[in-house]
Amino acid sequence: MGFEWLAILMFVGFFLILISGYPVAFSFAGTAIVFGLIGIGVGAFDIYRLLLLPNVWFGIMSNFTLLAIPYFVFLGAVLEKSGLAEELLETIGLILGKLRGGLALAVILVGTILAAATGVVAATVIVMGMLSLPVMLRYGYDKQVAAGVIIASGTLAQLIPPSLVLVILSDQIGVSVGDLFLGALIPGLMLSGSYMVYILVLAIFQPQKVPALPLDSNLQGKDLGKKVIKAVIPPLLLIFAVLGSIFFGLATPTEAGAVGAVGACLLAALNKRFTAKLIRDSAHSTAVITALVMMILICSSLFSLVFDALGGKIWITGILTNLPGGYLGFLIVSNIGIFILGVFLEFIEICFIAIPLFVPAAQALGIDLVWFGVVMAVNLQTAFISPPVGFSLFYLQSVAPEEVNTLDIHRSAIPFMVLQFIVLLIVIIFPQTVLWLVDFSATSSI
Repeated sequence: MGFEWLAILMFVGFFLILISGYPVAFSFAGTAIVFGLIGIGVGAFDIYRLLLLPNVWFGIMSNFTLLAIPYFVFLGAVLEKSGLAEELLETIGLILGKLRGGLALAVILVGTILAAATGVVAATVIVMGMLSLPVMLRYGYDKQVAAGVIIASGTLAQLIPPSLVLVILSDQIGVSVGDLFLGALIPGLMLSGSYMVYILVLAIFQPQKVPALPLDSNLQGKDLGKKVIKAVIPPLLLIFAVLGSIFFGLATPTEAGAVGAVGACLLAALNKRFTAKLIRDSAHSTAVITALVMMILICSSLFSLVFDALGGKIWITGILTNLPGGYLGFLIVSNIGIFILGVFLEFIEICFIAIPLFVPAAQALGIDLVWFGVVMAVNLQTAFISPPVGFSLFYLQSVAPEEVNTLDIHRSAIPFMVLQFIVLLIVIIFPQTVLWLVDFSATSSI
């Protein structure tokens, strides 16, 4: 063993600083600076190796794919802050409300649509919680069913394109973001479909938990056709234009994101909601999220450079490729590791901390990286709603009414976690659930 022990200490030191509450970007940078100086001092590597850092940073800043992040975040922010997302939920609630479980089905449908529009979990869960949870409780829905539906459907933004997770994963794994979007579409719809099946089963066997709305409820209206044309069709057309242009090869994800951002502004203007405040608030949200991602990316590149110089990545790759069971052992360990990290850390942190460690081993074992990236994304989806510290639980808790306590929210996630584990196993056992659309797109473009 050479200086790998320093790499191990570096990784442990980073986690100790992180769990102390220090910002993740500065945890990356601070640990890298300290252990970089130690490494140079003990002769682990030459100081000139650090001169590669400006080239790495220039490569990050000139990465055209990463430009998609602010566009997609801005698109979702405009839909949220203009009230268009609220109208979408109300209108679909009108359509399905007369059915047992109809409101829950409406929440799942809207969650799926917003996931395809925003790509940001926090925004989707909070918006859905504020708009739909009080309504579901008012009309007699079981507290845990109502909370679980919002948590699970809101977290679909982790997986369904144009997910921010997939954009970052594409950069860290080194595959096309368009291929990741294509690969994640079917698993994302499988998750959404499994939630709907669960609600329909509840409607049959435990109808008291998911009652139909009374005919005189406030959600009933006479101008349903006009509401659908105004509130449902335009967002769906916008999503189809954005994702369709990517899937059919008409635009890159960055170009499609730019079109989507402009389209969201046009929808707000058509609804007479395009104001200076809307643009200011949406731009602020976009700037905060984008700056966070880029700061972490830049600081993590310094961490990665020092960690590699100390031999850490080679050492970890050797361990992962020589696990008992080979390919299967690697999949088990990587999925367990990502799930555990996903309970305690944000997806951005995991993408920059853990994924770069797993990718070289996956390549050495001949694993398709698009499939591997989608498996990790589905896994993160499960971890994000996992008690006791899944982030979606806290997002909902921040806007939940008093009658829905913390225990209700945590218990509500368990049935949906089971569904997510089932979908994860299907994706692992049947890789074509991910690769079929990717292969079809590649064949069609020849």
